Amino acid sequence: MRDPTIPTSSKSFQPQRVMVLGATGTIGQDTVRALLRRGHNVVCFLRPRPKLDAQTPRSTASLPKDAELRFGDVADPKSLEDDGFRGERFDALVSCLASRTGAPKDAWAIDHLAHMHALDAARQAGVSHMVLLSAICVQKPLLAFQHAKLAFEKTLIESGLTYSIVRPTALFKSLSGQVERVTRGKPFMVFGDGTMTACKPISNSDLADYLAGCLEDERRHNRVLPIGGPGDAITPRQQGEYLFRLLGREPRFTRVPIQTIDAVVWGLGMLGRVSKRCAEKAEFARIGRYYATESMLVLDPATGRYDASSTPSTGTETLFDFYDRLITGEAAVELGDHAAFGSKS
Repeated sequence: MRDPTIPTSSKSFQPQRVMVLGATGTIGQDTVRALLRRGHNVVCFLRPRPKLDAQTPRSTASLPKDAELRFGDVADPKSLEDDGFRGERFDALVSCLASRTGAPKDAWAIDHLAHMHALDAARQAGVSHMVLLSAICVQKPLLAFQHAKLAFEKTLIESGLTYSIVRPTALFKSLSGQVERVTRGKPFMVFGDGTMTACKPISNSDLADYLAGCLEDERRHNRVLPIGGPGDAITPRQQGEYLFRLLGREPRFTRVPIQTIDAVVWGLGMLGRVSKRCAEKAEFARIGRYYATESMLVLDPATGRYDASSTPSTGTETLFDFYDRLITGEAAVELGDHAAFGSKS
């Protein structure tokens, strides 16, 4: 049943049959819940995972029971058609799917090609609207995964389907990697002086609500939608200062010169000419450098500068609210690939 407290700009709400990709990911799980709260019929197409027991796949343990789960290979067009859509009709496709590391091979396989296959299968299933979770960093593409995402964005825009391309700023998960470090008495690490970049972080639930709302809000149709969380833009130094204040301690910072990252990138790049493994590590180092030097805000193409005032906001929870809950144990975060300084946002 639709939650009557959820606002909609549509004149009359009609529940939709929605296929969701990437449903077991950090944002995907909350997006499934947000769609169900709005009264939509949700089918999740998932990669097979090892099982907890004979009945329950490990990757589905946190998904709502009201969502229908189907399993197959998202990178295989035949599996998408046969195991996913199954010749049935759907109204919308919502994708929270993304490559796990941003390595070139994975990025082009998942961020681009798998989405191309999904778009073809969705068309055959009668889908008229696709909501795509992208990333705000594609507005200044320097990395393989950014080019892969942009290539699919272009295809989607030209597809003739109604589209909503959502480009969030930094996620709470990507900015929580140092909470445990500071709690254990260590300094907060920053690049440069910690003020060269800024972002407007957005929570999982606020982003999920925004994604789900794209189906109903016609103002979000056929648009590329940068979105951040509530409040002012904050720098890494401000993040550290807040954590120390929350713990009642004097701020302590370790500064990492950008030149240090440049040296690592250069060295791995040279080794990457003869070693595939080093070439991949060089790309990861370039990703790290990108997030150390580029703000996750709307980029003004005329000036080449990031503009916090032009970065839209949504939701209610701030990063500092989340830090409060982390410190008190009311919230937890599984860092995984996000345990360093940033994520692919």
